[in-house]
Amino acid sequence: MNNTRRTVIKTTSALGTLVALGLVTQQQAMAAVDRAAFDVKSIADAVKAIGGTAANSDQVSVVSPDIAENGAVVPVGATSNIPNTTEIYLLVEKNPTPLAAGFVVPAGTEASVQTRLKMGQSTNVVAVVKADGKLFSATKETKVTLGGCGG
Repeated sequence: MNNTRRTVIKTTSALGTLVALGLVTQQQAMAAVDRAAFDVKSIADAVKAIGGTAANSDQVSVVSPDIAENGAVVPVGATSNIPNTTEIYLLVEKNPTPLAAGFVVPAGTEASVQTRLKMGQSTNVVAVVKADGKLFSATKETKVTLGGCGG
């Protein structure tokens, strides 16, 4: 594990502990991400709430399975090779609220995130990255099947 990853783990653990002890509220911990963006109902509105329009970039990649066996826990991630990446957002196109996750990337750390998202059906997963005040994106289709039998 490199030093930047250790720093992120320590910071995240410390923030989680502060929230658990009641010293910091969940709203204060989430203050860096615009909560209104999580309430919109379309990809276009979510990207607008994040900060405008995103240009496609080959420097941004979405990590998700081609076929997900269980739509309740689909492993999804994003990586950005764009310098000065400060935020990464994951959007699921056909979910009722497309913006599924938002991450703030501390300066000097690797711009790579992973989580598990719920998907009700086969859909596109979009990663939107904010770097130097501009938005960049990448898209990948993930098929959700019952039992992973194609589809």
